[in-house]
Amino acid sequence: MIYHVTIGDTTRIVEVRRDGVTLDGTPLDVDIEKISGVPVRSLLLGGRSHRVSARRVASEEWEVHIEGRRVSVSVVEERTKAIRETIVAKSGPSGPSPIVAPMPGMVMRVDVAEGDIVEAGQGVVIMEAMKMENELTAEAQGVVSKIHIEEGQAVEKGKVLVDLVAQGLVENDV
Repeated sequence: MIYHVTIGDTTRIVEVRRDGVTLDGTPLDVDIEKISGVPVRSLLLGGRSHRVSARRVASEEWEVHIEGRRVSVSVVEERTKAIRETIVAKSGPSGPSPIVAPMPGMVMRVDVAEGDIVEAGQGVVIMEAMKMENELTAEAQGVVSKIHIEEGQAVEKGKVLVDLVAQGLVENDV
């Protein structure tokens, strides 16, 4: 099994096989023995003996006591890490999305100006389509970086009406 072990800001790859253990690809001279009747183990690492105990505090978080020191350790199995990376890659970037016409219609009102900060759910544009007014809202907080339409303009489905960007990206540009 391959594990990604993080202590503080450092992540190391530990591979445990029947024929031994490697740390970042380097074989380790390691042996661990249970001490009868207590939750402490005797760890022989590189010819030195250490007393170690470990307690799981969350699904991937451990509290390890070694030689009187307490260390917080995160342990993630390789397969779990790969699945998470795939999910993140497929989800795409997060943050504000442009306001796009959901159907053909007429822009009745633009409720923002370039440089405005909008909150998630805030109304940005009112469109009329099939004799009904529709409020188009921001999906996430952002800054209005460009308005592509004006009131009274007819638009087609899919046209970008207003561009939004994450707040820190346009402070000098807007």
